[in-house]
Amino acid sequence: MNNRFGANYRFILTLLATLGIIALVSLWWSGAPSASRIEANSQGAIPAGLMIAEDPNGYAHYLKEHAQATLPAEAIRMDAVRDLAPSKEAVKTMAFEGAKGTAVLSDEEGELTWQVDVKQGGLYNLAVRYYPVEGRSEEIERSLRIDGKAPFSEAERLIFPRIWGNQSDTIQQDSHGNDLRPSQVEKPAWHEVVLTDTDGYFDEPFRFYLPEGKHTITLQSVREPMLIDYLQLQPVQQVPAYEELKETYKQHDFSSPSGVMVKIQGEAASSKSSPTLYPLADRSSPATEPYDLTKVRLNTIGGNNWRIPGQIITWKVNVPEDGLYKIGIKYRQNLVQSLEVTRKLMIDGKVPFAEANDISFRPGGSWQMLQLGSRSDEPYLFYLSKGEHELSLEVTLGQMTPLLASVESTILELNQLYRKIIMITGASPDPYRDYELQKQIPELQQVFEKQAGQLSRVIAGMEELSGGKNERTAVLNTTAFQLKDLAAEPESITKRLDAFKSNIVALGTWILTAKELPLEIDYLLVASEDQSFPKPDVSWLKHAMYGIKSFGTSFFVDYGDVGTVDSTSDQDAVDVWVTGGRDQAQLIKTMIDTSFTPQTGIPVRLQLVDPSVLLPATLAGSGPDVALQQDNVVNLAMRNALQDLSQFGTFQNVKKRFMDSAFVPFEYEGGVYSIPEQQTFPMLFYRKDILEEIGVSPPQTWDDLYALIPVLNKRQMNIGLTPELTMDILLYQNGGSYYKNGGKASGLDSEEALAAFKHWTDLYTNYKAPQTFDFLNRFRIGEMPVGIADYTTYNSLIVFAPEIRGLWGFMPVPGFRGQDGTIHREAASTTLGSVMFKTAKNKENAWKFIDWWTDKEAQLTYGREMEALMGSAARYPTANMEALRELPWPKKDYDQLLQQMEWVRGIPDVPGGYFTKRHLNNAFFQVLNNGTNPRETLKDYVRTINQEITVKRKEFKLPTD
Repeated sequence: MNNRFGANYRFILTLLATLGIIALVSLWWSGAPSASRIEANSQGAIPAGLMIAEDPNGYAHYLKEHAQATLPAEAIRMDAVRDLAPSKEAVKTMAFEGAKGTAVLSDEEGELTWQVDVKQGGLYNLAVRYYPVEGRSEEIERSLRIDGKAPFSEAERLIFPRIWGNQSDTIQQDSHGNDLRPSQVEKPAWHEVVLTDTDGYFDEPFRFYLPEGKHTITLQSVREPMLIDYLQLQPVQQVPAYEELKETYKQHDFSSPSGVMVKIQGEAASSKSSPTLYPLADRSSPATEPYDLTKVRLNTIGGNNWRIPGQIITWKVNVPEDGLYKIGIKYRQNLVQSLEVTRKLMIDGKVPFAEANDISFRPGGSWQMLQLGSRSDEPYLFYLSKGEHELSLEVTLGQMTPLLASVESTILELNQLYRKIIMITGASPDPYRDYELQKQIPELQQVFEKQAGQLSRVIAGMEELSGGKNERTAVLNTTAFQLKDLAAEPESITKRLDAFKSNIVALGTWILTAKELPLEIDYLLVASEDQSFPKPDVSWLKHAMYGIKSFGTSFFVDYGDVGTVDSTSDQDAVDVWVTGGRDQAQLIKTMIDTSFTPQTGIPVRLQLVDPSVLLPATLAGSGPDVALQQDNVVNLAMRNALQDLSQFGTFQNVKKRFMDSAFVPFEYEGGVYSIPEQQTFPMLFYRKDILEEIGVSPPQTWDDLYALIPVLNKRQMNIGLTPELTMDILLYQNGGSYYKNGGKASGLDSEEALAAFKHWTDLYTNYKAPQTFDFLNRFRIGEMPVGIADYTTYNSLIVFAPEIRGLWGFMPVPGFRGQDGTIHREAASTTLGSVMFKTAKNKENAWKFIDWWTDKEAQLTYGREMEALMGSAARYPTANMEALRELPWPKKDYDQLLQQMEWVRGIPDVPGGYFTKRHLNNAFFQVLNNGTNPRETLKDYVRTINQEITVKRKEFKLPTD
């Protein structure tokens, strides 16, 4: 009794303390300032002294060159078919619904050229009317040339967005009543876009100078197909200021109706420019509409997903009569501290006035209400005719634009300087040697001084925008201080080269994060001028009560549950365990509920587990029927825990979905114990710009690579060869194998393996290839312009190294040229798969689940949804060949993957096989550190490997001879 009383007493004290904290936090929260009216561009001006280093090939320089050009008033339309220039290649034309005439297919490869006769020379905007035909669900990208060359560098990357929306207007719910995130599907339609800057540095559409006369305009495909209806050179759009628009209102005698208040929930967006902009669930505040104490409700949109310049969310609003309306937005901006984020407002696809280009949203921890208006407390009024309209908000950089462009130019110049320095000193210079850098690099001190001043002005601009010093300028301050110091003592760079490199990398990361401007929307309001917008938040008392109730219900609600079938006793149900994150598990569960169970009638109990619990649970007899994303398959198979999947009647049909190499690590004693889900393999990554600067091509063979190493070393650069990947490649390219005699013995004592081992160790002894390195950062900065890495490195580079976009590529790994001239590019793969346990209650149902999950449709859906959920960094490396073909890879990059796939080999797993890589590495370091003979060293370790394989085979009662 005393124990129970003590426990209850402690619980009451804990509860009271918690409630006190909740009350204090709620009081603070409810007292947070609310943004009632915010003027666009209200944060203060950027310092006039900020000078951006202009790219001579960039748009800013181009615009200055043609600043005096006239602005013609007449538009010139180029019909997609009639004005198409003759082409060597066949051009596909078609009559397509919605086109003004016959449309032209701009495929994912090739180029199209149109002829135009300009009667009046000057600056024009260029519009394209296009239809996004079905492709790989990626943004459409083109490169523009006028009269055979790009007018400026930004024109080489033009984006034509696809439009996305919820698959269903009705939100589905799981078995517990929680809202399920709706799948995002493409909603293709004809669109006319005026070409603009993809990176968001220029708010206005591009202006192209065309003198009087005949010209050609070419669109070169980079990725994804589209239909083109027409191109149009049109007069430069001049957006009026709000005061000018007010005068127009007066002239037309526009007035505001009375008593109108239309609310549009944020999650009810009609379209988005990216599938990542799906509805979100917020349970942090009772002020969010709608909310439920215990259930998941999709009640907001945006957040961290809505942060990249150019992303657009559109809502439809229906107004009851013609007139002037004001607009309010209930928002939360709690992810970017001390800085406002900006959005461009468009109504029916057009910016209504200049101030709408930069609508600012203040930071704060709670919901705020923004009434679009000026500092004089006057709301902006928008004329809307009776009926339906579209309200769009686009992420823009706002007043951050010149600051970010300035830092980006600093990074490029410091990168070039760093490469010049290491060409003289190497990556690890002798601190006691005088390299006479100022003589060899005369501009050294000047660059330090110039970029230190540039960063100081950026810091001043950031502080002006944020109203004082903040954590966002820490990296800039550190780098600026170092550059000032280096300008004063340039000879000290040899002692501080690592820190200098780290700061350049940090600046690149800063640019990436500084461009991210997230914003969360609860709802929008369109109201007549006589209406007052509601308060965005609730009282501290309601917050406190919400906290109390949430605390109480947390003892009874399992917030980690991904939604399971209700009938836990159903013998037909399949128990599936999945590792990874909750987002992945919830996606799989949604796919099961909307696809697998309706198609088959088989219920599934899905459970998210830690990978380490699978083996103990299986041995204890409490494991699942099916487990996903497994790599240690043979370890379970040899313990008689897994079902041989090759025994099922449809196995051979399922096997055709994958490369044969994907099954190799899952084969054991004549059986196949897993179906592949993911398969990855290495590719050769290379920096185009650096190799062109040096005057060499990417290496096709090992002879090419051996020849390239001294060329790079002369410039103090390296090739990135991860030791383990490199040995796999050399072994298979030499015709060797890790095992022989059906896995009864190591194959590393064969002549082919010994030759591969010698090649491998020579790379690190004779050619001094680095053994450990951070490939992403060294590749990014240019210190390691060539390297072999897993192909998923592509995803990381696309997202985390935007400053080198277009400056790198990847291709199959180098190989040995055969007598017939063929280059043998064998490489080993890594595979994850789905397994079925022998204890499965209903093996046929479990097999049907694995069959469904590894099929093209499920794998493609999962891959696209994961990318929609988490962006390009989460591109799914599916093993299903048909699904991989349709994932959003640019055509030229997918073709490179396809070439390497032909040479991919699987590494078998055998009892005792864990000794192989362990002692192979031991032999490697023995040669490197002690200079032993490679051949004899490896043979010694092979004997140890064979002993362990024999011991393990005896343990599992397998033949050893």
